[in-house]
Amino acid sequence: MRPRLRLSLFYAALFTVIGVQLPFWPLYLSSKGMTAAEIGVLLASGYFVKILTNPVVGHIVDHRGERRRPMQILAVISLAATALFAVTGGFVPLLTVTLVSAAAFTAMMPLGDSLTMLTAIDQRLDYGRIRLWGSLSFIAVSGLAGLLLVDAPRPAILWAAVAGQMLTLAAIAKLPDIRTVHSAAGSPAALRPLLAKRSFQLFLAATSCTQVSHMIYYGFATLHWRQAGMSGAAIGALWAEGVIAEVLLFAFGARLLARCGPIWFIAAGGMAGVIRWTILALTTDPWVLASVQFLHAFTFGANHLGAMHFISRAAPPTLSARAQSLYSSVTAGIVPGLAMLFAGKLYQGMGGGSFLIMSAVSAGALGLSLLLLKQR
Repeated sequence: MRPRLRLSLFYAALFTVIGVQLPFWPLYLSSKGMTAAEIGVLLASGYFVKILTNPVVGHIVDHRGERRRPMQILAVISLAATALFAVTGGFVPLLTVTLVSAAAFTAMMPLGDSLTMLTAIDQRLDYGRIRLWGSLSFIAVSGLAGLLLVDAPRPAILWAAVAGQMLTLAAIAKLPDIRTVHSAAGSPAALRPLLAKRSFQLFLAATSCTQVSHMIYYGFATLHWRQAGMSGAAIGALWAEGVIAEVLLFAFGARLLARCGPIWFIAAGGMAGVIRWTILALTTDPWVLASVQFLHAFTFGANHLGAMHFISRAAPPTLSARAQSLYSSVTAGIVPGLAMLFAGKLYQGMGGGSFLIMSAVSAGALGLSLLLLKQR
């Protein structure tokens, strides 16, 4: 089996889990008796745990030079912890299980991205065309889940996530076993010089703002639209539309990325967020929402592609796992974790108007991206 196919299967399996949990996990937690504020804290904890685990895992992986075996260990832990939700109740026990499952699951993504970028560079593959299979999986699973899980008994959401975890474990076993080789000194490159660069600091700040701008959408869009009377099929279609647009960018954006460069892609994410979140704040009309959901191609897709290529240019191979883990810890960990911690209260107090705050955050991302261009 070719490396490209193996990596594509990994993303497809991993995003089976995300396709269930991202849109519908708040519904499952609500069935456990959690309030909107408590759901916000539980979701935020999944971001915060990355702050500790991802750098530690990245450090171990860069020093050992291997990626597949650590990913297998993480997949087993994530599967076992997710299954424990079936017998867990109450805020504190749910928080404990969430921390364990999120710590293992979220550490797999930066390691997978590191392995994919190393393979793509070595064999001249297109990262976007590998990564898009994760997005296609998300489309299929979230669309099917919108039809089957919204009105089904809530435990069905959990067991769908467990099934996805099992597929992920199987896919990791087939990944290429690429190992990085250290210099003659016998140790990988140091992380501190990269962190000291103002350009890397601006990069982390800009991509963090774009990630933060999705917090109300990820945490409460499904609940918001459901309360507005939208059907499960319509909600699933809206989520799917956004990811279809993302897939198209992943499939055909390589030439545009080569021409514009990673930083302009990151700036496009901020600009699109200003438009997208403003519209979501103003209406729940399905047709109007459908007219702007394609902007997910930029608020997520362009930002992600820009970030992956920025890191591959900024960090040497023996630093790639730590650089990816640092990026994940900051932009998908501590910063959005803080935001999600307050997102539940923000949505509880403002409802759909909370999307306007996300629009302002996107404007900040755009401004930081322009500063990064000047720095470059």
